[in-house]
Amino acid sequence: MTTTLTLKEGNASIFFAVDHCSLECVGIHAATRGTRFEALEPIRQGMRHSFSIFGQGVATGLKLRHDHGSQFISEVYQDELKYLGIESSPAYVREPQGNGIAERFVRILKENLLLVRHFYTVEDLRQALLEFKDTYNRRWIVARHGYRTPSAVREQQAMYAWAA
Repeated sequence: MTTTLTLKEGNASIFFAVDHCSLECVGIHAATRGTRFEALEPIRQGMRHSFSIFGQGVATGLKLRHDHGSQFISEVYQDELKYLGIESSPAYVREPQGNGIAERFVRILKENLLLVRHFYTVEDLRQALLEFKDTYNRRWIVARHGYRTPSAVREQQAMYAWAA
């Protein structure tokens, strides 16, 4: 999670989910209040994006790295992860490198969107985030992936999954 300001509504919380392997942003959401319920929205988007379905045990075997924010350690959040079959994997306390993929994504998000544009409302921000997610996934070049985009890496992973 990160935060920003809107001109009309003040503080806004931004939640996101990034695939650790492909670096693809699978879900992103903005809200005026950063509650545990709002924190679940990118996970739900990620389920629809990655599995095309949302239901019990759909993501069995998946691990979710998160920090120790109250939203992520809440009973509601943890129960939803269990329902989906996702194993909770909290990052080490005071060790941001343990959650380095998310930290790097926040830096990219801030440098390319949040620090260069103003948003009037949270809805304006939310729409811009969805547009950013699409642009990032299709156009952001990643050196560790042979200078391919996160979407290209995901497509290749999907091909190997079907072949296996």
